[in-house]
Amino acid sequence: MNAADVESFGNPLHQNLALLEFLGDQHSMHDAIPLYLAVLMAVGIIVIGCFYLVFPERISGSFGLKPPASDADTRAWLRPKGIRDVASGLVVLTMMLTADRRLVGLALLVYAIIPLGDMSIVLGSGGSKSRAFSIHGVTCAVMLVVGLLLIHAI
Repeated sequence: MNAADVESFGNPLHQNLALLEFLGDQHSMHDAIPLYLAVLMAVGIIVIGCFYLVFPERISGSFGLKPPASDADTRAWLRPKGIRDVASGLVVLTMMLTADRRLVGLALLVYAIIPLGDMSIVLGSGGSKSRAFSIHGVTCAVMLVVGLLLIHAI
């Protein structure tokens, strides 16, 4: 790594370009598709996490449970979900830039526990079955498939 690389590492544009270069140059299109899906999932969960941090009362109804009271204490309880989501997405993106695809796949397999747990909570609490399966269940399934593809298990 030269001095220009060190200087540009903090620049988000250069980080995004490095990620795109990693995705495009080192892998065939067949290998790149799971990586692109991993990027989409990571960015998606970061966006959802940001909504939980900034507008927790607006997005909480989409989780599949009855929307909670709209008071300061409830909003404070919803924000840890936002932190969890943002951190989860950032870990996957960081691993994509610093680790090999197998480790990214393993991370996705482990992180698939989160939407599985979310789906179980929604179902166990009498929440929306359609949201439990269509949001959390599908997310879990996609994470499992992409994770397995990245570690070449399927």
